[in-house]
Amino acid sequence: MRLFLLTALTMCAFAANSLLNRAAVDGGASDPAGFAVVRVLTGALVLSALVVLRGGRLEMRSRKRLFAAGALSVYMIGFSTAYLTLDAGLGALILFAVVQVSMFVAGSFAGASPSARQWLGAGVALAGLVWVLWPAGGAQVHMRGAALMAAAGIGWAAYSLAGRSEPDALAGTAANFVVALPMTATALWVMGCGWHMTPAGIGLAAISGAVTSGLGYALWYRVLPRLSPAVAAVVQLSVPVIAIGAGAALLSEQIDARLIVGAGLVLGGIALAVLRLTRGRGFSRQG
Repeated sequence: MRLFLLTALTMCAFAANSLLNRAAVDGGASDPAGFAVVRVLTGALVLSALVVLRGGRLEMRSRKRLFAAGALSVYMIGFSTAYLTLDAGLGALILFAVVQVSMFVAGSFAGASPSARQWLGAGVALAGLVWVLWPAGGAQVHMRGAALMAAAGIGWAAYSLAGRSEPDALAGTAANFVVALPMTATALWVMGCGWHMTPAGIGLAAISGAVTSGLGYALWYRVLPRLSPAVAAVVQLSVPVIAIGAGAALLSEQIDARLIVGAGLVLGGIALAVLRLTRGRGFSRQG
């Protein structure tokens, strides 16, 4: 039960990132590049301070750290810039579909092949996500935006897989953010991305970086070793549904029958992939 609650809290943090990003960028308080840089910067500052206060240290020179920080930077850059040309729903669909496929494939190569039930649950959940997020009237897919979001999905999958061997979740996440900061800022500058930040945009990006990204990612690194790659991939399909539901509750966005049916499919698929029926004892978690 404790693992379930921690995982659910992590997914809510991920969904909150989407809401904060949407509020800042869609509301004109920030551009995507500025939001990404402030997000990484504040995450690095707060997490590093927490590590120092508890007497820890940051390990930033290992190959594993460069890999994890590079993957985090690829995710941040792809996620921020893809939404310049993609609809929010289609972008989320591409992101989490690529994350799921990448983690399933990586798990298979690592000897943790998904079971038939996990494949079925993933398919049901992904179908529900498609039903919820596919743009009405057909998708207008911008190929550059789709490629950037696919890169973000691969980056996030690699970052998640790297976290499975992280001995100290908080220190590891802090080091990842510190190393990823110059990578992210330099890449966005080379790509010619603009910078527009208002005080409100800085505040929203800071909350996203310090709390829902920094602490949320540290929590994700804590629970990852106890989840198989397949389960870790499938549970993340809940994030867009949580974000849409929270948007309806907090931002007065509309909920309709399509969302309710799609959310039911997503949650049912996740349950099918994560839980197994044990004879005489009901359901138990499959990790």
